Amino acid sequence: MALTALTALAVVIAVAWTLSEDSKRSMGERLRDGEGLLNLALGALRACVGTDSLSPEPDSLVHQLLATLASLTGALAPAVLLGIVLIKMFALRPFIWRRRASVSHAWAADFPGYARLHAESEDAIIAVRFYNHLDNLSVVDLRARVHLRYLERSPHDGSLVIYKKWLSVLDEKGEPADERSWLAVERGAPFTVWIPVDAPVPALPVTRIQGKDLAQSHGAKLLVRLTARTVGMGTEVVDERWFDLGGDDFETGRFVPLEPNLAKDVWTWRGWRDFDELLPDEGDPAP
Repeated sequence: MALTALTALAVVIAVAWTLSEDSKRSMGERLRDGEGLLNLALGALRACVGTDSLSPEPDSLVHQLLATLASLTGALAPAVLLGIVLIKMFALRPFIWRRRASVSHAWAADFPGYARLHAESEDAIIAVRFYNHLDNLSVVDLRARVHLRYLERSPHDGSLVIYKKWLSVLDEKGEPADERSWLAVERGAPFTVWIPVDAPVPALPVTRIQGKDLAQSHGAKLLVRLTARTVGMGTEVVDERWFDLGGDDFETGRFVPLEPNLAKDVWTWRGWRDFDELLPDEGDPAP
């Protein structure tokens, strides 16, 4: 896209240069000189990328302006293009997210104590899953935080106001906490952020979560943000995913679990191919 834009600018400069030059040839002859226009456009392109410069006619203000434009573009374009390349190289996105967040009964969470505590409860829990898909990148000190964003009418003038609320997640002990952390992130192994709803969810969309009633809210979304560091490079990795509570980003049911087998590659673990699928039925809570 950048090369196309620079080429178009070079063609415009070449045509304007030709139209404003001091020549005995007629305008039609100058415009029909395809080879001359091509050579001038190529020279302008080299000037626009900073490897050459145009030689304007001394008494032509138009030529002076066009040459200055080409020189300024040639000075800025390499820096902009280099910045784009560096951003693409170092803006790492190692995480692949499950297509939808799953909403299941709280007793279906992968924490025995939490599951027993909610064995007779109708409360729901939201599960968001992801994994590191890069083979040659080790990620450590991963932290996940979740917040709720919604809009409500102002009681003063009726305008929409954006509100944000940090949500609790289950920590490594299965207890509500501000964030979930992992010491290391194995390649390909799925990780789950459990978000208690603290209310039943008989049907989608979720209209109440952790004490907040969303029945009168607009544009409610969950943001799950991951921060981590990479081994070797020492750079920070930040990734996030928005889930629309009123859209198609949620589904009811428990996701298909994976059965780890440390003797095999993670991609061959039982259940891996069903990473985006749900179990046919949650069943009844364990006694």
